[in-house]
Amino acid sequence: MTEPERNGCEGLSLQEQLQLKGLRKALTSAGIPDEDLWLRYFSIGGMVGEYEVDAYLQSLHSLPSLQRDLLAHAANELIDELPALPRAPYNEQVSPGRPR
Repeated sequence: MTEPERNGCEGLSLQEQLQLKGLRKALTSAGIPDEDLWLRYFSIGGMVGEYEVDAYLQSLHSLPSLQRDLLAHAANELIDELPALPRAPYNEQVSPGRPR
């Protein structure tokens, strides 16, 4: 990559930094541990070791776009498996005699 494509001292392109930021946010919001992410990533064909993924998640190591997309896919699969959060009922969904 050329120098203008890089941003910050981490050595990651701006595109990679933005993708990593979104991945971290999704993992944190869902409470998914890095180990679970790597295991799912590896099980769907990821080619990078756990050490390298950990370094990537800490902005210490760059990954090819295909591997980053596989990490995103693994994260999204794990998020899809989480139980849905309880939703607030509308007036017509509750009544004094109706079980909740």
